[in-house]
Amino acid sequence: MATLVTASSAEFHAALGDGGKLAGLDVGTKTIGLAICDAGWHFAGPAETIQRAKFTKDLEALTAFVTREHVVGLVVGLPLSMDGRDSPRTQSVRAFARNLGPLQLPILLWDERWSTQAVERAMIDADVSRARRAEKVDALAAAHILQGAIDALVNMGDGS
Repeated sequence: MATLVTASSAEFHAALGDGGKLAGLDVGTKTIGLAICDAGWHFAGPAETIQRAKFTKDLEALTAFVTREHVVGLVVGLPLSMDGRDSPRTQSVRAFARNLGPLQLPILLWDERWSTQAVERAMIDADVSRARRAEKVDALAAAHILQGAIDALVNMGDGS
């Protein structure tokens, strides 16, 4: 299967066929937050955080995760600027997604504006310590991104 990298939920949905487990990625400069959802696309939860290294090491870690979790598609958070335009960081994440071709999975680029801030605010409201927030924020942001995408995909499948 050729890797499909798209910002279109419809193309991604079509490439997946009958569903299956999806992984969410919050790609940062130092870490990659990972999340996973159930095969029925009901809920997303944080999984783990990968410390970034050279891309070959990042790809090895992602390959192991995708294989272990039986992932059929990826949702990668796309850090658009607040006005919706691309930034240098956006271009970096687009390139990262294109380089995931060896995984041979469909990839959906999902607008992640406010995801980290929303997760940080929720953890502050829950009185989570600063150290614990730093440890969990990337995987939780990935779960926030993935949940938004699966909610849209499920609505698409319902004909909504």
